[in-house]
Amino acid sequence: MVARHSLAQEQVTADQMVTQMEDTYGVHPGQRRNHTKGLCALGEWVGSKEAATYSKSALFSGKTIPVIARFSNAGGFPDAPDTAKSARGMALEFKLPGNKLQHITMINTPMFGAATPKTFFDLLVATKPDASTGKPDPKKVAAFKATHPDNRAQAEFLEKNNPPVSYANSDYFGIHTFKFINADNKTTLVRWKFVPQQGEKRLTDEQMKTMPANFLAQELIDRTKKGPVRWDMLVWIGQPGDPEDNPTVLWPADRKQIKAGTLTITSAMPQKGAACEKINYDPLVMAEGIEPTNDPILTFRSPAYAVSFAKRIQGK
Repeated sequence: MVARHSLAQEQVTADQMVTQMEDTYGVHPGQRRNHTKGLCALGEWVGSKEAATYSKSALFSGKTIPVIARFSNAGGFPDAPDTAKSARGMALEFKLPGNKLQHITMINTPMFGAATPKTFFDLLVATKPDASTGKPDPKKVAAFKATHPDNRAQAEFLEKNNPPVSYANSDYFGIHTFKFINADNKTTLVRWKFVPQQGEKRLTDEQMKTMPANFLAQELIDRTKKGPVRWDMLVWIGQPGDPEDNPTVLWPADRKQIKAGTLTITSAMPQKGAACEKINYDPLVMAEGIEPTNDPILTFRSPAYAVSFAKRIQGK
């Protein structure tokens, strides 16, 4: 009886999740319910031959592939300050031959802050701003932390690491485990991150106090006018026993790593009316050669994104 009750408590629907986002962040018609604040970018991708030995995806053909990107701040507040100690996002849509698509959706923390959708739902409830103060109730936040250990690793990472000085100076992590399928139909478990060629750089404590609330978008727009910005995609090769269904747990640091390709961003622009604005960066949009695992967060993201997408394209 206890196990069944516990399972029931863990179940959250996509509609419930998006409704709670609206309750916590407010409704901003026509905009994303999460990672609301952001900008668009355009560029290209070239995959590596080494990655092609692990995956038959056209992503690793070695040919130049057009990319529509979006950089963003976590959360549903469109006016969230860029100095906030929250995650930053990079979402990519690769335009593959034959009108096929590959999406890769990442954040700049090595792990996610929830092992199950219920934890993320409870976080939204706990961090809803109090009507009288405009800030979350400290008691509710403390109670959430005490009862959700799967949130701890990401929370500690964000607390210890200041935000980046630029979207271009940040690592971005796939956080989930995926499957690479090669030409011989051999499956390899992988995780990945995108590493900036210009180096990872964070705001100093002094800059955290003095930087304006909205510097990130214009900084990337200005930077790409001076020249392209690049990231290398590094892929960890999994071994038997590595966790594949829990994005809060990191793999051992000694896992083999390969360079899977290079992303080049050549221009950036405000998201309103730009190419990325109406894209639903569903991470389960995958081309042949890459498949999802049974990670409950990964599989939940697709229906939740769909609910949010339907609302915003209707102007709600």
